[in-house]
Amino acid sequence: MTSMPGTSYSGPLEPLSVRETELRDRLRAHVEKLAGEIGARCVSHPEGLRQAAAYINKAFASPGYEVSRQSFEADGETCHNLEVEIPGKNRREEIVVIGAHYDTAGSNPGANDNGTGVAAVLELAHSFARTAPSRTLRFVAFVNEEPPYFQTDLMGSRVYAKRCRERGENVVAMMSLETMGYYSDVDGSQQYPFPFSSFYPSTGNFIGFVGNFGSRSLIRKVIGIFRDQVDFPSEGGAIAGWVPGVGWSDHWSFWKEGYPALMVTDTAPFRYPHYHSMQDTPAKVDYDRLARVVAGLESVIAELANGTGS
Repeated sequence: MTSMPGTSYSGPLEPLSVRETELRDRLRAHVEKLAGEIGARCVSHPEGLRQAAAYINKAFASPGYEVSRQSFEADGETCHNLEVEIPGKNRREEIVVIGAHYDTAGSNPGANDNGTGVAAVLELAHSFARTAPSRTLRFVAFVNEEPPYFQTDLMGSRVYAKRCRERGENVVAMMSLETMGYYSDVDGSQQYPFPFSSFYPSTGNFIGFVGNFGSRSLIRKVIGIFRDQVDFPSEGGAIAGWVPGVGWSDHWSFWKEGYPALMVTDTAPFRYPHYHSMQDTPAKVDYDRLARVVAGLESVIAELANGTGS
């Protein structure tokens, strides 16, 4: 359940490379646009939701992608999942999905939750835009992850995952990028639902990879690649889906359709003091560490898209 391949990195972080510095600045620009300029973006703040969708559409399209929209109605508002795809060159029917939700919980600005996840998806899509993966690679921005649509049929990722199943699509791996930008080196900064404080560190300086028992092999593969490629603290676990927090994002929707899926997260309310509050602003995000994580996820995605197995 909690035993994972490799060892979490411990020690000082090296200075950012030139490439990581450039990535950091682009991630910051996305978060500042979404949370600093647009702000609240949900069905109860429809103008913000529309502006966010337009911004994401433009960012997805900039490296040459054709953006697809999956549109549906929620309480009188037309909502959109936004998707770009790179067809696989020899295993096209095997699909890897990288996604994040772009809506906010009510009127809060949503910098870390989930501007950081959206920024990561946009930059990862840009990085892979001119590649030719073996498997089909999809990057998706989901709408309506937050209440009142959380874990309902109007949750954007639920709508999307259902369509995948209806089409008979073979999603071999899904990663939900969720609340990824807050870190602390203070002992006691990390909390957990019972009884996981016995297994995991009390310092919130790591990125987490978490999923249910059915996604165990995917979690082990992903964290093994990350630890092999990145000098950054990481923890992972395959945990019962009913444990609080384990299913609290878009990966849950893929579990419901029988697909392997995991969440990449800073653990959100178990660490982040500004979770679902008006203080969730761009200034709270640690962009240096976010850039290290996103750079590491490039290696993970490259292996998932070109390697063997899930």
